[in-house]
Amino acid sequence: MVVETADLQSELEAKGELMLAVSEFDEPLEMHLHDTEIEDGVITVQLTDGVLTFDVDEVVAVWHHTHSLADFGLED
Repeated sequence: MVVETADLQSELEAKGELMLAVSEFDEPLEMHLHDTEIEDGVITVQLTDGVLTFDVDEVVAVWHHTHSLADFGLED
């Protein structure tokens, strides 16, 4: 999968949050519009205990993260 910087930025702005699979990390990464910058092919995510920076080229999958009532045990 090839991810373009502008497309990723547009999708993040439209949805507010995205999940990413990044080749150098074992776990998916959740990024939010309020804590993420995407510039010049580099993604910077402000975490509670530091800053995570990686190249857009390292992104191997993108999906929109959603929650349901069932996720919280609140379904009818």
